[in-house]
Amino acid sequence: MITIYHNPRCSKSRDACELLAKTYNVANEPVQIIEYLKQPLSVAQLKTLNSMLGCSVRDTLRDTEAAYEELGLSNPGLSDDQLYEAIATHPVLMQRPIVVREGRAVIGRPPERIKALFA
Repeated sequence: MITIYHNPRCSKSRDACELLAKTYNVANEPVQIIEYLKQPLSVAQLKTLNSMLGCSVRDTLRDTEAAYEELGLSNPGLSDDQLYEAIATHPVLMQRPIVVREGRAVIGRPPERIKALFA
């Protein structure tokens, strides 16, 4: 099963879905597309996803969103739990797309990065 955390309004997210369908998913594995703005992830789900990504929670934050500044998320004193809570409450803050396959995940920016899940 391949899972894509997707925002259909994002060109990178749309490109990743297209690359997956036309190039990387040659075995035609089942694909689950989750529009995370409509189905926000819980803090627990975010932590699991982040462990598959193998990066810091800060690396999963979109620092260009207005909510990032409004919530003061650039403050280095904020704990990981506070950052996870901010993403859970304001899912627009989550990087996109995120593609998960076989217990590993990548942020598809640029979309070609998802190739790593098929190597």
